[in-house]
Amino acid sequence: MTTTPRIRRAWRLAVVAVVAAVGLSGCGLQSIQEVPLPGGASLGDHPYTVTALLSNVVDLVPNASVRTNDVPVGVVREVRLAPDGWTAEVTMAVNGDTMLPANAIARLRQTSLLGEKFVELANPAIGAPQGRLQDGAVIPLDRTDVGAQVEEVLGALSLLLNGGGVEKIQTISRELNAALSGNEGQIRALLDNLNVFVGTLDQQRADIVRALDSVDRLSRTLVDQRAKIANVIDNLQPGLDVLNQQRGLLVGTLQALQRLSVVGTDVINRAGQNTIADLTALQPILGNLVASGDALPGSLQILLTIPFADNALNVIKGDYANIDVSLEISLQGLLQNLLGVNPSATNLNQIFALLQNQQVARATGNPLIALPGVTGAGNTAAPPAGTTTTGGTGTTTTTGGTGTTTTGGTGPATTGTGTTGTQGGGN
Repeated sequence: MTTTPRIRRAWRLAVVAVVAAVGLSGCGLQSIQEVPLPGGASLGDHPYTVTALLSNVVDLVPNASVRTNDVPVGVVREVRLAPDGWTAEVTMAVNGDTMLPANAIARLRQTSLLGEKFVELANPAIGAPQGRLQDGAVIPLDRTDVGAQVEEVLGALSLLLNGGGVEKIQTISRELNAALSGNEGQIRALLDNLNVFVGTLDQQRADIVRALDSVDRLSRTLVDQRAKIANVIDNLQPGLDVLNQQRGLLVGTLQALQRLSVVGTDVINRAGQNTIADLTALQPILGNLVASGDALPGSLQILLTIPFADNALNVIKGDYANIDVSLEISLQGLLQNLLGVNPSATNLNQIFALLQNQQVARATGNPLIALPGVTGAGNTAAPPAGTTTTGGTGTTTTTGGTGTTTTGGTGPATTGTGTTGTQGGGN
């Protein structure tokens, strides 16, 4: 039996396939997907693993390329469903020499319009790069992105063309032409007003933002006080019940106020001229009060302390009072106030002699001698010259003579005649 070249070639391919399968099983590879594709990225001696969470992986498959700046730096090892059941976990092996920040982002892209999918690792679009991406790092869902796919664009276009009402565009344009024809001036004015309105809104955007912030704070305050508001609403019903019970009285009060207003209006209408006259007469008084200025409040300070000054209130200190006394003593005042003697018209020597005689009379029990110019109980007028006064068991004889007496001090000099002699006997 002869074999053709085609049959011999088929046998050779079968043998190579068997040998390759045996060799791969000997190397510990579990499937053909784990065989590195020719021309792929070089992982180096120490690659590190990175996991990205994506909302949709479309048709991304293991062994897909991982690129940075369109340069292959790794390979997709596994694509599986995340534990939350809504996102996909893409595990990638990246060359150990690839320097990526710790806040790197991951995006699902494709090489061309109908090309293969790959994962792009890049620096963050917002913010500065920070740190370095380490082995076992996880890129969260908020730092991953799935771009618009061709299938999605074609599906949206198909929906627009088939069921999106494209056939009604002609009708819409016709109706717009009919509505705009002849109304160009009004439409232009409308656009101008709209421009002014939008410009005003733009100028007031700070106030609008501030108002929105205030509304936000108010809403948060209301949320924080929700329990108290509910309590007020619950306890508002008894108050409403009381108002409902007092409705008749409230209506009567309002009707009485209405009658009072009617009477008040009538009184004002009738007494209008008199009221104006009173106000006119009151104007000078008010003017004088205004002109008095600070004098009126100052006078009110001593109004309650009359007849004393306002500082007299400082005398009383709790349960005791303080008082300051100024005492002025003069000989002239004492003689005039106590003895009723005018020092300017009386000889002081005579006064002192009489005072000495008074002291002797008190010591011996004799009757008191009347002081000149002094009247009162136990005191008689001074006897004239040449008279004899008898008291007790003795007599006193006064004989006039010639002599001159001069007093000094505060009194004037006095000139007179006479001598004084005392004679008497008795106990």
